[in-house]
Amino acid sequence: MTQQRLCVVQLVPALESGGAERSALEIGHALVKAGHRSIVISAGGRLVDRLESEGSEHVELAIGKKSLKTLTLVPKLRAIIADARADIVHARSRLPAWLGWHALRGLDPPRPHFVTTVHGLNSPGWYSSIMARGDRIICVSNLVRDHVLRHYKGTNPSRLVLIPRGVDAAEFPFGHQPDDEWRARFFEQYPQLDGAPLLTLPARGTRLKGHSDAIELLADLKVRGVDARLLLLGAREPGREAYVAELEALARNFNIEEQVVISPPRSDVRDVMAVSTLILQLSTQRESFGRTVIEALSLCRPVLGYAHGGVGELLTDLYPTGRVPPGDRGRLAERAAELMRAAPAIQPLTRYRLADMQEATLQLYTELASEPRRRRSDR
Repeated sequence: MTQQRLCVVQLVPALESGGAERSALEIGHALVKAGHRSIVISAGGRLVDRLESEGSEHVELAIGKKSLKTLTLVPKLRAIIADARADIVHARSRLPAWLGWHALRGLDPPRPHFVTTVHGLNSPGWYSSIMARGDRIICVSNLVRDHVLRHYKGTNPSRLVLIPRGVDAAEFPFGHQPDDEWRARFFEQYPQLDGAPLLTLPARGTRLKGHSDAIELLADLKVRGVDARLLLLGAREPGREAYVAELEALARNFNIEEQVVISPPRSDVRDVMAVSTLILQLSTQRESFGRTVIEALSLCRPVLGYAHGGVGELLTDLYPTGRVPPGDRGRLAERAAELMRAAPAIQPLTRYRLADMQEATLQLYTELASEPRRRRSDR
């Protein structure tokens, strides 16, 4: 029997960066590869060229702009969905979800199925409640699933589907090491990082990412006689100058400023991770998932992180030795020294792969599309 060709419309605010945007591209690519039609509606951005080069269509519409005028886009959005004869409308953010939901309510039956993905721990309340109104609600972790059930009491648990994000094994190949030319350039740029084990915390420059915890860790290792270097990868961003100055002052207070580098975002994160002795994930608040954990493990690099939220879930499942209680400074230094001395073996990932996420999502679409598209009560 020939498989039904689906038309899936994904809604995201823009296509600049971020986990929801990346997932939209990855699912769009998988849809096209499987012979389906993929449409993404957003305000546009630097990722549009990649999206279209992989076979998806893009419709530019500012559905993520937080303004009352944005509501006037509902009729246009409704017309786009109707003209495409969409089977599935998949919203990945709250404002686009509201617009998509209102657009679908105005369509004559049979209406497309409405899918949402809860990518993060949105603040509970009326505005966020739209993400719990999907015919299916994709949750990227058990933490997110529990969050939805706890704050939106009327949600039917059978509508929640756990589909974790996945890492592309081709982009983060097991055992990858950069060539000598890359190494020479990198350590020429940051000579203070050469000659000792390298600890890397890849995260944007926000206080919640635990940069100060990483600096304190390096200081505690020095007290223990353990030589190491620290790279805060991606923390030096425009508008974050005061925060970076605060981190630099903290390093000076510990007399380790020569062993710490705070870099801007880089495009060669894979290579930086690959030459690191240990990858750190020290977010002080629970994260919904923890992408850098699976990227590091995919490369066969040890990870040390706080055992809470999505990061704790991933470490418990994939690398339990890398877990430490959140904020336990003594345990953090002790475990870091242990992992630097003799890290447990890491096996190639058999879960949390990009292909797993794509396959599970397309299977969900197919199952939904096979259900009768009758008139459903508005949730």
